[in-house]
Amino acid sequence: MEKRPPTLDTSLEADGNLRIRMAGSWLLDRGSPTFDAFVPVLSRGNAIVRAVYDGSALGDWDSAALSFLVQTSRALRDRGIAEDLSGLPKGLQRLLTLAEAVPERAGARREDEREPFLARVGKSGMAMWGGFVEYINFVGLSGIALARFVRGHARYRRADFIETLQACGANALGIVALISFMVGAILAFMGAVQLQQFGASIYVADLVAIGMAREMGAMMTAIIMAGRTGAAFAAQLGSMKVTQEVDALTTMGISPFEYLVTPRIIALVLMMPLLCVFSDFIGMLGGAAVGVGMLDIPFKSYYTETIASLTLTNFFGGLFKSSIYGALVALAGCFYGFKSGSSSSAVGDAATKAVVSAIVMIVVACGLFAVIFQVLHI
Repeated sequence: MEKRPPTLDTSLEADGNLRIRMAGSWLLDRGSPTFDAFVPVLSRGNAIVRAVYDGSALGDWDSAALSFLVQTSRALRDRGIAEDLSGLPKGLQRLLTLAEAVPERAGARREDEREPFLARVGKSGMAMWGGFVEYINFVGLSGIALARFVRGHARYRRADFIETLQACGANALGIVALISFMVGAILAFMGAVQLQQFGASIYVADLVAIGMAREMGAMMTAIIMAGRTGAAFAAQLGSMKVTQEVDALTTMGISPFEYLVTPRIIALVLMMPLLCVFSDFIGMLGGAAVGVGMLDIPFKSYYTETIASLTLTNFFGGLFKSSIYGALVALAGCFYGFKSGSSSSAVGDAATKAVVSAIVMIVVACGLFAVIFQVLHI
């Protein structure tokens, strides 16, 4: 049977009854009238006493008719206008009654109007400032716990501290060696392309040695530890928060900062300089592999040039940077671990945020160190 097009007619009778006639097939795919078509009728609200629905000519219908009736009924009730639903099909009456019985969840309806641009910028700025203040508070509490650790008053498990030392140090040697060797080889390749034009291939040794000792060894090790250990810290503390272990520590009168945060920060700060030395050495070996194996530089000459180019300033400058980078990685991992929500997906989000934040802070700190060292002529 051919479906008639949906129509909507309204008429205001002398007795003040507003008759709403719905006819045809009110289906989503038929382009049924929406509540916007009824809005002009509401302008006569003072003259309307009661709304009477007439669905005698209504054919097939689906949620298009129900959506129209729900919005219309809400608008009429807001204006204090009574309704007569007896003219509608029984099924539609029951669905409308059910829809009115269950209140709409707050925020369930998508707002078509977007906030002004300046309002969105302001909210983003306030959120960033709030996060920064929260991070500073976290650093302050961690500093207090660290002072108690130094004085020997902090409460923590030494077995956990030793295990964290091993996880931050010995267990990371493999990935640090692989990345450092490749970085040293890449530096040698890059330098050789230019230095060979001047017959100065021997200075590849200087480039690799100074680059690894001063910058690349510390920074690449820190980035590796951010993705490996920083994420692990965030996941561990986030999981402990989900299982309410952090709340249990607080209930027992044990500071979570002393028990969980301080050992992790100290472990990473202690291990980062050792990993940096190891990274420097492996990176120089990578450069030597390229210099000796591809540039035909005698190993003794390469070794002598490497030793001559290294200075204690460059070497200890890299170690100092690595300690700072280690503290930044540990703080980021612990901070986002404590901020984690109470679900498995929130733990994953915390680990991701910890890695991203740690890498950003490492790069920013590296730039600041470059400026400071240049000003101080170091």
